[in-house]
Amino acid sequence: MPFFRTVFVWVFCFLSVFDAIEIFGQSLRGSSASLDRQNTQAKEHDFTVLRDPSQLKRFVGLKLLVPVQANNDFVLKDVSFPYARPEVQLFIGRLSSQYRRACGERLVVTSLTRPRSHQPRNASTRSVHPTGMALDLRRPRRGPCRQWLERVLLSLEGHRVLEATLERRPPHFHVAVFPVAYRQYVSRMTSGGTSRLATYTVQRRDTLWEIARDYGTTPSAIRRENGLRSTVIRPGQRLRMPAE
Repeated sequence: MPFFRTVFVWVFCFLSVFDAIEIFGQSLRGSSASLDRQNTQAKEHDFTVLRDPSQLKRFVGLKLLVPVQANNDFVLKDVSFPYARPEVQLFIGRLSSQYRRACGERLVVTSLTRPRSHQPRNASTRSVHPTGMALDLRRPRRGPCRQWLERVLLSLEGHRVLEATLERRPPHFHVAVFPVAYRQYVSRMTSGGTSRLATYTVQRRDTLWEIARDYGTTPSAIRRENGLRSTVIRPGQRLRMPAE
């Protein structure tokens, strides 16, 4: 009897872990399903697949694509066309600021909008880079920075605001930003404000550690800012994020 009980417990735990992976866990491996989700978003937003630089230039003139300019938080490395959808620009600004605070170095963006005429040979024919909703990030060499970036991308993917894939040649992260979903996410995170001292409304299943990670800060700093005696938080609770 103890043997069967042990087997039952083991199987139950295995299935529970498997279910959790299916629901929440992401792998950054990429898949056909991931490409499906990216292309579905492009179609739902009625994004044009840009053919060549002249069409890209026209979209810039129409302000459908906006300039992405390096700053103290990120650099552009070998980016042929430094333009993207406004939500991608927003994503880069937020992520790079958090990354620099967490790692002490600048994020490296290696690609943004690429028209079909300038896609690399190994690019998928279903790539959304020609729509302006994707970017590539260099994979950090330092382990802690690489792990931080992977955790944040996985967290955002878990919120269904983007799809992230680790590519091997060369090592980089391909990120497709879902415009409407990402803007709504940012609005929730900042409560519609633009102040550096942002506030966040706790959602169901949030943890203080996850919130701190998304804001590039620490649980201890959030506790100090809000006078919390423990890490226990509850849905609907509004938290002030520590200023830079």
